[in-house]
Amino acid sequence: MGTISQLDEKNFTKYLNRHEIDAIVQSLANQINRDYEGKSLILVTVLKGAFVFISDFIRHLKLNTEVEFVRLSSYGKALTSSGTVTIIKDIQTDIRGKHVLIVEEIIDSGRTLKFLYERIKNANPASIEIATLLDKTSKRVVEVPVKYTGRVIDDQFLVGYGLDLEERCRNLPDIYYLKYPN
Repeated sequence: MGTISQLDEKNFTKYLNRHEIDAIVQSLANQINRDYEGKSLILVTVLKGAFVFISDFIRHLKLNTEVEFVRLSSYGKALTSSGTVTIIKDIQTDIRGKHVLIVEEIIDSGRTLKFLYERIKNANPASIEIATLLDKTSKRVVEVPVKYTGRVIDDQFLVGYGLDLEERCRNLPDIYYLKYPN
């Protein structure tokens, strides 16, 4: 479908359109290109939400890159994190001595990302950094060292551009916020 009509339109307001998103993605990629010039980089991407972001992001990178996917869960079907992180899919590459960039679409409490960051750090990469499209710093429960942030946002429940509501709306090209969560 690709439109907000997938759900009740009166409950959503457009937050970022596809052009604004693309500008943010390009800006993040430009920073990474500068900071990692001449280096190879392994992108560790958190599924499912970040798959749309990473597909756009990687096309702007001018580096030798590998992509690894992890799937972690701390939400289930709830709108807020449960606080317990479960590994559903882990990376396959040996990252020892390599430059690693964790790529997230959104960070809120930081619990899931802290878990992943510590897990990767324990594998002794040459470096490890975090890039996120959106960051809800006001919701942070644990500190995570986010180096690259596309946009700091308020505490809103967002859908579209990979972000979902009970697995729906990931395909929306724009990002919307939910006005009236059920």
